Amino acid sequence: VQLQAFGGGLVQAGGSLRLACVASVNIFRFHYMDWYRQAPGKQRELVATITNSGSTSYADSVKGRFTISRDNNQNTGYLQMDNLEPEDTAVYYCKVRGMGRPTYWGQGTLVTVSS
Repeated sequence: VQLQAFGGGLVQAGGSLRLACVASVNIFRFHYMDWYRQAPGKQRELVATITNSGSTSYADSVKGRFTISRDNNQNTGYLQMDNLEPEDTAVYYCKVRGMGRPTYWGQGTLVTVSS
């Protein structure tokens, strides 16, 4: 299983980016899809999670600004990031996991938010 994350880049504060995570297999087999981020000098942190049924959860720092979604037919997950802040600067990673299945990570995509 391979995951490729796309969509990172440089954006000004207040701007938006949409990250995509494309899997090499049908992601329906993985109940959970997560997005994490790791800022320089900090630990990796969970940003958002979505289940196959569409239930979502978010870190407090991104609630109301980020939206996670998934399209199982396209084997793709998304993270829509609006009203970005310099504190959102990090490498963003996607992950899939499921009950009784291994966990797989994508390679990361860099998001840089300038003030």
